[in-house]
Amino acid sequence: MAKSSTRVLVADDFEPFRRFVCATLQNKLELLTIIEAADGVQAIEMAQAMQPELILLDIGLPKVNGIEAARRIRAVASQSKILFVSQESSVDVAQAAFSAGASGYVAKMDAGSELLIAVKAVLRGERFVGSRFAGHGFTGPLDLRPAGSARGDQVVAPLRQQTVETVRRHEVGFYSDDACLLDNFTRFAGTALKAGKSVIVVATELHRSSLLLRLQSHGLDIGAAIEEGRYISLDVAATLSKFMIDGQADPVRFLKTTSDLIAAAAKAAKGERPQVAACGECAPFLWEQGNAEAAIRIEHLWDEIAKSHEVDVLCGYFLDRFQGGTSSRIFAKICAEHSAVHAW
Repeated sequence: MAKSSTRVLVADDFEPFRRFVCATLQNKLELLTIIEAADGVQAIEMAQAMQPELILLDIGLPKVNGIEAARRIRAVASQSKILFVSQESSVDVAQAAFSAGASGYVAKMDAGSELLIAVKAVLRGERFVGSRFAGHGFTGPLDLRPAGSARGDQVVAPLRQQTVETVRRHEVGFYSDDACLLDNFTRFAGTALKAGKSVIVVATELHRSSLLLRLQSHGLDIGAAIEEGRYISLDVAATLSKFMIDGQADPVRFLKTTSDLIAAAAKAAKGERPQVAACGECAPFLWEQGNAEAAIRIEHLWDEIAKSHEVDVLCGYFLDRFQGGTSSRIFAKICAEHSAVHAW
């Protein structure tokens, strides 16, 4: 268990995610010192200067990638434990991380549920392997410790492997411009339609129109999908008006609205097990209007829908709206309501 004197270095070039990690550790573990680095060179230099007990490393770091940074850190801060928190979910990449000296590996899409478990395990001297890597026998420096060394051969896997959250997909992307948002919404909706799923889009008129054109340019017969009821496009403001009362989402109305919508979409889906995917801007629209409390509440309600109805949900927020102060705390809360966080 972490103590108040623990020093932690967080190295990630995506500042909002870095703030999310720092806020999570500070709020839950009450760590005294958290150091930040934005690239591999900074991570190595700070590790040597501060000798932190724990280092959280991304793999896709600028200047020096996380794998190489870990190797160099082992030479200058041999007592520091390394936990990778990366977008990469490849078994080969995870093995490379352990070979470079890692004590644990968490995929960013699982950070909301596994980060704190992993940090506590690694600080105890245990190895942590994220749930999506269950069954893979990674080898690395921990396996070379003499017999009887303190807890070095223990592997901790999160209990969430046995829960319904393993199939939940409620993801969020923070985009730098409209093109990035539309690229990812197109990929998400297009993949779902090609798989026979129904797609629900709740967005602004501009984004809905642009998305429709992009899907058509990718060779999808959107006209047929609309006629079949497999592609449902709704205006975000009109949709919110169905369940918002005095600036807040009414849970009963929200459940009624979304459940009816999902039921209609599922009925039109193809395959033995009809599935639905939804992408949109309900909560982001409220955030843009300055209603952060309602945005977080909507994300929580959508998270419950993702679990209970097994719907894939993707949200998109304009990154520039999150700049310091209160925005940082809101950013952390929004990330916590999702199963994965992406930078677009």
